[in-house]
Amino acid sequence: MDSILPDEELHEADSAAAGEATGKRRVNVLMNSIVVGIGGFIGANARYWAGEWAGHRWGKSFPYGTVLINVLGCFILGLFATLAARLAWNEQWRLLVAVGFVGAFTTFSTYEYETFQLVEQGSLLRAGLNLVVSLLAGFAAVLIGVGVGRLLLHGKG
Repeated sequence: MDSILPDEELHEADSAAAGEATGKRRVNVLMNSIVVGIGGFIGANARYWAGEWAGHRWGKSFPYGTVLINVLGCFILGLFATLAARLAWNEQWRLLVAVGFVGAFTTFSTYEYETFQLVEQGSLLRAGLNLVVSLLAGFAAVLIGVGVGRLLLHGKG
């Protein structure tokens, strides 16, 4: 259908609409960041509190707090993702709980949930690869990070 506006007025209207859409996207990204930040603040503090509680409860000779946090985070993410998918919750809830809270509480839960999704999709090889590579590469990265840190600190003591 032809427009009743002259070409240059049509171009200006398109530009204005594009600018308005860009502005809305910026506001949306900002609001999403705030939602993630709130969830992250709560999750990071929950991680601290749970770790402290576990240390006082069971001692610090084994990383009980980390195990508790990782397993609890896996439960929370699994529960949340299942409910959110079934009940079609708003995207803001995913950002608040899954990305913000659980993301700050533990990233191990994301690793495990993504592995579960691969298994559920029938991609057993990829799931196994994700488990093994993440575990071994993660441990290797810790070793390398510690080594680099020690090299940087060598002689500064």
